This record gives sequence, structure tokens and C-alpha cells, in this order.
Amino acid sequence: MAKRCELCGKGPVVGRNVSHAHNVTPRRFQANIQSVRAVVGGRIKRLRVCTRCIRSNRITKAA
Repeated sequence: MAKRCELCGKGPVVGRNVSHAHNVTPRRFQANIQSVRAVVGGRIKRLRVCTRCIRSNRITKAA
């Protein structure tokens, strides 16, 4: 399953680990994706959204 936010489209970003000895290896920064029950169009739907979208109230959580 893709690590991508269904609202904003935020996904993994590539970068590098750099050790103290300056050994460089590739790595991935994963988006913090949470499964949330949200109200979409008057109905309750389960979405996979990032925590930034949850905190900024881009969704309304279902009770």
C-alpha cells in the first residue's frame, strides 16, 4: 500500500544518511500517514491522511 496522503498527496522523499565518518547511504523519509474515519460528502469514509492534514483540520473526524 502506498505511503501517500489521500488529501494533499504527500509521500516519501529520498535523502541520505551521513555518518560521523561521512559515509553516505541512501534513505527514504516516510510521510506520517494515519488511517482516519472522516466525514466525506455526508458519509463516513476511512482515509489514509498525513498528520499535517489532521492537525490543520482539512478533514472532519467521524465520531
